[in-house]
Amino acid sequence: MKIGVLALHGAVIEHIRTLRAIGVEGVPVRLPEDLEGISGLILPGGESTTMRKLVARWNLREPIMALARSGAPILGTCAGMIIVAREICGGEEPVFPLLDVTVERNAFGRQLDSFETDLQVPILGDRPVHAIFIRAPIIERVGPGVEVLARLPDQRVVAVRQRNVLAISFHPELAGETRFHRLVATMAAEYAEPAEGAGGTERWPLGEVM
Repeated sequence: MKIGVLALHGAVIEHIRTLRAIGVEGVPVRLPEDLEGISGLILPGGESTTMRKLVARWNLREPIMALARSGAPILGTCAGMIIVAREICGGEEPVFPLLDVTVERNAFGRQLDSFETDLQVPILGDRPVHAIFIRAPIIERVGPGVEVLARLPDQRVVAVRQRNVLAISFHPELAGETRFHRLVATMAAEYAEPAEGAGGTERWPLGEVM
């Protein structure tokens, strides 16, 4: 089983190392043909405007949309959350409008305002997730089909899931946190060998994560 990491900008190698640490092959994705044979995709942090331009330049939008529609798990971290959102504050056009959410870019200020905190993420167990926020987005609106996975103490939403698409505002790959990657790997394994009768995104009903 292989999981792709969009390798246009940002923390690509850190995600690949995290996948390797849990025994999964991580594949850099730069061109549409790199998507062949993968069972899931991670969209890393970085600069979302740069990622938008490179997605268009290398004709990746439709192949990645098709992968998501087929039911393969997609995980967007930090800037990856922005590019999977259906709506971006300020009216910017969405890149991969897969999640029915509205996001605000750089919601916490400049890089100097980066911070770390522990979050409760019940689907990952009782042990808190150590989250690193770097020029992170925040979710301002959550659609009716979206499951909230984590909030900050002030109740702002920082992790969500809609069927096979997950998005988080922070960087687990920089904190030595592997549980999100393990979740994606579990979903990817089921995508690669679906149970009899399961098909497309129907195998990921709201609320069922493993």
